[in-house]
Amino acid sequence: MSKTVLVTGTSNGFGADIATTLAAAGHRVFATMREMHGRHRDAASALRSKGIETLELDVTDDGSVDAAFEALFDKTGGTLDVLVNNAGLAAGGISETFTPDQLRDMFEVNVFGIQRVLRAALPAMQQRKSGLVVNIGSILGRVTIPFFGLYGATKHAVEALTDTYRYELSQLGIDVVLIQPGPYPTKLYTSIQQPSDASRAANYGDLAALPAGIEQFLHGVFTGADAPNPHDVAQEIVTLIETPAGERPARVVKGLPFGADGANAAIEPFQAQLITGLGFDQLATLKTA
Repeated sequence: MSKTVLVTGTSNGFGADIATTLAAAGHRVFATMREMHGRHRDAASALRSKGIETLELDVTDDGSVDAAFEALFDKTGGTLDVLVNNAGLAAGGISETFTPDQLRDMFEVNVFGIQRVLRAALPAMQQRKSGLVVNIGSILGRVTIPFFGLYGATKHAVEALTDTYRYELSQLGIDVVLIQPGPYPTKLYTSIQQPSDASRAANYGDLAALPAGIEQFLHGVFTGADAPNPHDVAQEIVTLIETPAGERPARVVKGLPFGADGANAAIEPFQAQLITGLGFDQLATLKTA
């Protein structure tokens, strides 16, 4: 059955592929991005050429989010079946060399942006007592790679954010799933944010060369014979939409896990024990119509 889907961050990478793949699967897709009429004009045009509707949406701006959802609901009669929170920024380097403003900007997109978009989307889903929210996290929300820890901090936040929404929305018929991609050769990694205060790296001596080693490692992963295919993520979302409500997993690791799958399995029983201890067992099961 065709669903109405909104995807954030569709100018490139996972987002563009998710929008294209879901449209090809028969869904009505609204692809959103910032600067749709500026630097991302060509990206928006390419999506529209495939029959995908586009909306201007900057996840860091309340007014932009509200305007995008007003336009969405005008076009759909107030309907939204699936929300994919994909927009994201990454940063790599010695943590001290990033300014607080840079870290704040990354949290604005990766964490606060999800909150803004959810607040705009949920009333329509709540009214219908159904819906699916897919948040794109990262394996770095479970395991930490030095020099990517600030990015990982935002994805650790997305872990908690996703879990609490899953519990809180479960009795309203709204499913919330987290996808945890490993490293993939997308623009997220090829356009990693660089530190604004690189001079501080001088205090680290030879250690300052280590971030470049991570970049070389990722280059090897991305160019090897078994390089991960970014299309995995879009295909997973197709599967999640097709999976009946109440049968979807809480988390899905895609690509190289680097132990994140083991961390998920280890934490799950403790999380379940906590929910039971609080007397919140009903929140662990999606209430379906």
